Amino acid sequence: MDDGNAGSTKVLAVCGKGGVGKTSISALIIQLLLNERAGKILAIDADPATGLATALGIQPRKTVNDIRNDLIGRVESGAGGDRRGMIEHLDYEVMTALEERGNLAFLAIGRPEKEGCYCQVNDFLKEIIESAARNFSYVVIDGEAGIEQVNRRVMERVTHLILVSDASARGINVAHTIRSVADSAVLYNTVGIILNRIKDRTEIEAVRMPDDIPFLGWVPESDAIRTCDISGGSILDLKDDSALIAVKSCIERLDENAHRDPAYTGL
Repeated sequence: MDDGNAGSTKVLAVCGKGGVGKTSISALIIQLLLNERAGKILAIDADPATGLATALGIQPRKTVNDIRNDLIGRVESGAGGDRRGMIEHLDYEVMTALEERGNLAFLAIGRPEKEGCYCQVNDFLKEIIESAARNFSYVVIDGEAGIEQVNRRVMERVTHLILVSDASARGINVAHTIRSVADSAVLYNTVGIILNRIKDRTEIEAVRMPDDIPFLGWVPESDAIRTCDISGGSILDLKDDSALIAVKSCIERLDENAHRDPAYTGL
């Protein structure tokens, strides 16, 4: 991974079926970037369950959806102000919602918005998130199961789409569907799939992988991560765990695959 810079932010979106461990993979990627001093990192929890906050040992005080609902309430009461005023208000609120820990900043999107179409507010928020992201070398998004939610609620373009599955046919089928949807819903530079919570190599040999998604590698079951999940501890505190080492290899392989694209600038 290179150091990146504010003018070439790398945006990694991690997606997959619920329960396959994409939040753990997202946290491990963030830990790798922090360990390698890869510049400023923005972690975005786009899953309504907000599991990434727990995995990183962060307690968010406010979510983007809290900000959205507050502004909608103001608009409905006639106190929303003009367009410029709304943008300035949202920009300030999003900046204050960032939780910062050294080179790491964290932003939670929150639970899905209440019923009703507030497209202008949604567009303003997405524009502000995308603008804020340009101040970071890396953005790691722990997405919902579908990449279209990242497109609708966070940003329209990612540089790296990382699909996560377990060894189940269902999980892999969901990953394949996400890839298919992403081809029309999201702009991305490169894609790959990681198999997570694998017992041993023999389990991998029994898996039927999709031909059109590069296989980045597999991550073994980790007692250390399981302990973190049970206790609510931070994955950032793990040292030289087998899962961390495996994820490092997977990300390096993603980088190697992407270099086949002459327009790609690399992690």
